[in-house]
Formats: sequence, structure tokens, C-alpha cells
Amino acid sequence: MTQARDRQALRIQLTPMQIPEAVPNAGLAITGGMTTDVSSQGPSLVLHPGEPSEMVVKVKNLGTQTQQIDLRVEGAFPTAWFRIGTEGHELAPSQQMDAVLYFQLPATFFEEQQALESAERLNIDYQSRLCVYYSTAASRGVEQVEYTEFSLHIRPHSLYLDFLPVIYREVDFIGRFLKIFEQAFEPAVQSLDAMWANLDPLTAPRGLLPFLAYWVAWPLDPRWDLARQRRLIRNAVELYRWRGTRRGLRLYLHHYTGLPLDDHIPREADKHISITEPSGQGLILGGARLGQDSVLGGGRPYHFMVRLRPERENQVDERLVRRILAQEKPAFCTYELMITKPPESPQQPPNPEPVPNPTS
Repeated sequence: MTQARDRQALRIQLTPMQIPEAVPNAGLAITGGMTTDVSSQGPSLVLHPGEPSEMVVKVKNLGTQTQQIDLRVEGAFPTAWFRIGTEGHELAPSQQMDAVLYFQLPATFFEEQQALESAERLNIDYQSRLCVYYSTAASRGVEQVEYTEFSLHIRPHSLYLDFLPVIYREVDFIGRFLKIFEQAFEPAVQSLDAMWANLDPLTAPRGLLPFLAYWVAWPLDPRWDLARQRRLIRNAVELYRWRGTRRGLRLYLHHYTGLPLDDHIPREADKHISITEPSGQGLILGGARLGQDSVLGGGRPYHFMVRLRPERENQVDERLVRRILAQEKPAFCTYELMITKPPESPQQPPNPEPVPNPTS
């Protein structure tokens, strides 16, 4: 049983966390040929479909007895739109309790079939009430109620309001009117914001790769997988810049074979892609050691050696590497190519057969 209150026993304070810039239907509005005052009562909370909104509730016990309280929200909207978070149901005298009203509408509120086929105008403004039912031990379970009113306003989130002076944001109709143009033009704006992704070979659609390759004059080879083609097109300008040098040849082989550059290794012979030029002072009796610091004849001029150390089988295509070397080296240079065998992975020893325990 609920009893009307004689005097105020509770103080209720509502604080919306998202306040509308323009109070909808504020002042006088013309309805059915009559002018009526439809100003909203109490605090106002704006709801954007798909986005959470909160309202903080503070309840203070003004009486001298401990109150058992229960919070309920009344309004002509679905109960699935909100939930109530409280710290408990008992409030001592002169104490204050905090609660939160959580609101969230479906993201497709304006696109749902009910909204599109509604015979009447879609309701986007609701007058609501927060009721706090309370009782004491002396009342023997008889509930009393305190309530306060608030309003909910459902609005689409408009970005175009940020481009208007403040005076125009105070008119609620302007925000809803601009949303029509925003829904029409925003997809084109977003595509322009993401245009950089279409010009980066690593993120561009596959159909744009021939255009990007032609842009940097890079020949596409259908034998390469998609990831390698993207990487080569993206680094084409860098390869052109260092063409004809040791660094350019190493970078070229790195992108084609996937072998690491090993820039942190100081000794050239220890790198996965080793490019050396054999040179020496020739064989001087008593002053040189053959095969260590000298070679017969002092070395061939304009000659270099390429040693590749793959990490797995079939990682390096020798015929392709030779074609790259013939294409990238200076015309007057000669070369030697050595491809070492990849290190064998350690094999697990076979499991020994269990030895039966002797029985006495």
C-alpha cells in the first residue's frame, strides 16, 4: 500500500551528464491551431541512439528514521532503454545516497520499421518521473513516495553544428534539419578522409596496385604474391635512389628474398646478404699468407661476390637472384653468387622404448 506524504522526507537531486544545447519546444508552440506552453519541466537529458547517457541521482534522508528506499522510473518509453544503479536500499537519517540512471537507445532508432511506418509523428521527447518509494520500521511496510520530474530528448548526433555560431545552436530545429544534409554528404567526406589509404600500396585495394606501380614506373611480376608486390611498389623510389650501389643491391635482394638486412652486424661476411669485393696486394713472398690476406693476381677488377644465407628451404630462387644481379649491377662489373644451405633444424631424438621393470 502506498500512502501520500505529509511532509517532505527525502530530498532528490538530478544531474544530467549530457545536456541539450537547445531545449526542444521551449516557449510557445502551435498545436492544432492553439498556442500552448510546452516548456519541459525539471532537468533535461539528451539521448543519442547507440550512445550511452547518464543521469546522477542524489537522495538525502531528511527524517529521523532509517528509510528503506526503492527507485523507479516512470515514462511512456520502453523499459529496455534504461537501468538503475544504486548503492543499496537503506538510507540512514541525514545521510545521502548516490544512484545513476543509465540510458541507451538502439543505434537504429530512427531506421526501425516502427519509426518509418508510424502513422503519427514519431515521438522523440518524453516527460518522465523518478519515484522514490520509502518506508520505515515504524510504518510497518506502508510505503510513501517522493518524486521529481525530468525530460528525455532523442536527437541524432550532428557534427555540422560545430560549424555554426552559438546563437544558431540554441534552435533545436536547426540541428535536426542539418542532420538530413549530414547523412547525405558525410559518406563522401569520410571517403576523402581515408584517401591516403588508397594511395599507400600496403593498404590500397588490389585493383589500384597496377596504377600505383605505373605511377612509380615499377614492373609488376605476376609470380609474386600480393604482400611482396605491395612491399616492392612502396619501396620503389628508395630502390631507384640507391641503384648501382652496394646498399641498393642489398635492399633489392632484401625485398625480393625476405632475408634480413642485418644493419646491426658490423662484419660484412656474417650478414645474411653479404656483398664483398675481393682485393689484395697479390702474393708477396715472405709478407703474405695465401688464402688469408692475399690472392693470386691481386683480385679481378670490378668484381664482387654475393653470398646469401637463407633460413629455410626454397626461400631463395637462384635464377631470379641472378636476373636481379644482372639487372642491377653496373654493366662493366662481374660477380659470383654463392647460396649456402639453410641450417638444419635440430631433430628430436626418438623416444626410447620403455624398459620393463624386473620382477622378483
